[in-house]
Amino acid sequence: MSSQKGNVARSRPQKHQNTFTFKNDKFDKSVQTKKINAKLHDGVCQRCKEVLEWRVKYSKYKPLSKPKKCVKCLQKTVKDSYHIMCRPCACELEVCAKCGKKEDIVIPFNREPETSANTENQDSNHRSCCKGKEDSDEDLDDDTHSDDEDGDT
Repeated sequence: MSSQKGNVARSRPQKHQNTFTFKNDKFDKSVQTKKINAKLHDGVCQRCKEVLEWRVKYSKYKPLSKPKKCVKCLQKTVKDSYHIMCRPCACELEVCAKCGKKEDIVIPFNREPETSANTENQDSNHRSCCKGKEDSDEDLDDDTHSDDEDGDT
């Protein structure tokens, strides 16, 4: 195109037509690429979701190496790239975690721990939860025994 002011009409078609679509994992079969492709973009509005999907599709998405500071609570709790708010703040205020606008959230944050987390952590958490339940059951049993003794006297 000419750099002449006002000359924006193109007189010929595009020279090189794309014959196949870009594949971001064609040559890069790394674990990081697979993780990025599998990432679910939740807690964001429709526009931000499309932006993040475009970044993933064309290998422009860069994951965070360390947590970023949240603009609401000012703690280093933002673990998702391109987001400005942590999950709890975004859930509490019901706003998009990326742009901060009060838009309709396409996929809301799940209340349960992430399924993509290490299974070892989940197993240890599950064990500690089970231990806590067993301890609370024992406490309840102790309470019922003390009630029975009080009733006898």
